[in-house]
Amino acid sequence: MTNAVFDRIKEQIERDDVVLYMKGTPVFPMCGFSAATVQVLGQTGVKFQSYNILEDMELRNGLKEFGNWPTFPQLYVKGELIGGCDIVREMYETGELEALFQEKGVNTNAAVA
Repeated sequence: MTNAVFDRIKEQIERDDVVLYMKGTPVFPMCGFSAATVQVLGQTGVKFQSYNILEDMELRNGLKEFGNWPTFPQLYVKGELIGGCDIVREMYETGELEALFQEKGVNTNAAVA
């Protein structure tokens, strides 16, 4: 994989605190795992940047090598790969996701019950 793709990924994950590489967009997810991850992030109230990997095969292939993670979606928080749908969902259910956002200084607007 070219260094240019890695450089672009590094720039993207450094520019925004929370980055989701997904199939489709938050409004029109193209797979159930991407839709579920967007839903979880929505429930936390976190602002995130998304990239549709279906529109950019160079990015899609580069991400698999960059993070050594073969599947999508992929969630990055403050430049660190957190994981895919199952990990994000499990972290949300246990409260670890909100704790991670707090620890990393990421603002959320989660509704307080």
